[in-house]
Amino acid sequence: MAAATLHRLMLAGEFGFYLLLGLVLVGRCGWVWQQALGLAMLLMVAGRCFVIGVTFAFSRAYAVPPPTTFRIGTGRAIVMFVREVAAFFALFTVIMPFDRLFMGPDRLVRSEGGRAPLLLIHGYQCNRGFWIELRNRLTRAGWQVATISLDPVFNDIDGYVEQVSRRIEDVCAATGADKVMLVGHSMGGLVSRAYLRRQGNARVAKLITLGSPHRGSHLAKLGLGENGRQMVPGSAWLAALNAPGAVPLPQTVSIYSCHDNYVMPQDSSLLEGAKILPLAGLGHLEMAFSPEIERLLLAELAA
Repeated sequence: MAAATLHRLMLAGEFGFYLLLGLVLVGRCGWVWQQALGLAMLLMVAGRCFVIGVTFAFSRAYAVPPPTTFRIGTGRAIVMFVREVAAFFALFTVIMPFDRLFMGPDRLVRSEGGRAPLLLIHGYQCNRGFWIELRNRLTRAGWQVATISLDPVFNDIDGYVEQVSRRIEDVCAATGADKVMLVGHSMGGLVSRAYLRRQGNARVAKLITLGSPHRGSHLAKLGLGENGRQMVPGSAWLAALNAPGAVPLPQTVSIYSCHDNYVMPQDSSLLEGAKILPLAGLGHLEMAFSPEIERLLLAELAA
């Protein structure tokens, strides 16, 4: 099943349940149907706040103390929570369920001798709609940017490698480039490393991961599918991926948040052999819209 289909079904089921609950209350309280609809929408907002609250609860339970210079206070933590909820709403309620309405085709042109194009690889239960803002910003900065939607949603991570390989070849053919630069968010970083483990780094000039659980995340214990189980800390799949010499990394950068609410412990994003760039007060989904992520990406891509 594609991610967009999954999210549309979940939206329909969730809103239908809340609307039914509202209609029940209409009969008991003498409300009109408009009030039932308003209650359904309010319950949907509360449900999404609850989901993000669960991620922060897990994050707190499995957190590692950030370096002193990256600590944040209560006020900044509240702002971070609000921004993460907003990102969750935008991505999972509007953009990714209807990604074809928001994401046109990638604009790739032949550019002999130019900079390597970028391939953005999304994370767990997402699709290419995740990159709607960063793709626009990177394109405006002069980069050729390609995206991919990994299907099906609940697949073995190694099962995505062939899709990534085909997309890389398509991007190289369209642009005339010999190599691409991979940018992977969350599970997308693991998919990128799975590709490198199988295919080598001949086609990859650079790898940048954003909040990727290189050593797993305890939140994955709540995940579905083989890919969810593979991201549980201590899994056999992660052990094989992290074995010395298993992955021929190109120049690699790991950007992560010391307060990530999906990757926990947060230092799971530290990858041996990579340049490590920590951030403070940034949520996992908020990375899709963050000016700080844009700044770091542009600096590392040009380095």
